[in-house]
Amino acid sequence: MKTSKNFSSVIAISSLILAMLACNFGASDATSTPLPPTNPPPTTVPTEVPPPVVESSPTPEDTTPAIDTSAFDALLQDFAEKGYVNTTEGEITPIDPFKEEWAQLNYYQWWTIDKQASDLVFSGHFKWSSSNSTPDLSGCGVVFGLQDSDDHYVVILDKGRIAFFMSRGSNVYEVGKTRGPGRVNFSNPAEADFALAVKGKSAYVSVDGEVTEYTLSADQGTDGDFALTLLSGTNSGYGTRCEMTDMFLFVPK
Repeated sequence: MKTSKNFSSVIAISSLILAMLACNFGASDATSTPLPPTNPPPTTVPTEVPPPVVESSPTPEDTTPAIDTSAFDALLQDFAEKGYVNTTEGEITPIDPFKEEWAQLNYYQWWTIDKQASDLVFSGHFKWSSSNSTPDLSGCGVVFGLQDSDDHYVVILDKGRIAFFMSRGSNVYEVGKTRGPGRVNFSNPAEADFALAVKGKSAYVSVDGEVTEYTLSADQGTDGDFALTLLSGTNSGYGTRCEMTDMFLFVPK
C-alpha cells in the first residue's frame, strides 16, 4: 500500500497531513461441467485389452537463481558483535528493487512491506537525485514501527544529513542522536550503502559503514509494519527520484 504524508517545515518539526490509499480485492465464480449420460451395457463381452503404458515426464529442475545473502549475513554478524542486535537467529526477507519519483515539496510517500517487526535489521543500496540543484530536505529512506494509527518512525538519507523523525498524531518530533556524526556529504545525484538496526529503544543507522546511534521515545513502541519511503524536496520537474536495490530485512526470532 502506498501512502503519502505532508512533511511541511521538517527542519522546524511542524505538523503533517496524512493521506492514504486503499486496495480492494475480488474473486471470480467457478463453474462445473456435468457428467455425460451412462451408456447401456454391451451385448457382447469385449476382448480384454491391457491398459496403456503412461510414461511420466521428469520434473523440471528449479532454475530460479539462489539469492546471495552473504554480504547481509556478514553485516548481521558485525552488528551482533557490536551489540546492535541480540541474535543472528531469525528470518531474512529479500525486498524487491524499488524505483519511484515524487514532486511534491515537503511530502513523503511510503510503500508498506507488511512485515510486522519490533527489533529489526535492514540494509540496501540507495541512489537518489533531485531535479532542483538546491532542494529542501529530500532522499530515500524507511519507515518502521508503523501502527494502525499511522504513528511511526521515519529515517531519510538526505545529501547532507540523516533525518530521523517520530510521527505521532499530527505532530512530528526529531529523534536526537546519542553518538556518531549524523551528517553526510553527498553531491546530486547521490549513492550510498544504508543500514538500520533497531533494538529496544536504540536505533543504529549506518551510511557507508559509519554508524550513528539514536535513542527512541520511551512512550512510543517500535512494533508495527515496515515500509520504504521517499521524501521530495522540490515541486519542479520529476522532484526527487529514488532507487533502492540489494535490500534485505531481518527480524529476530
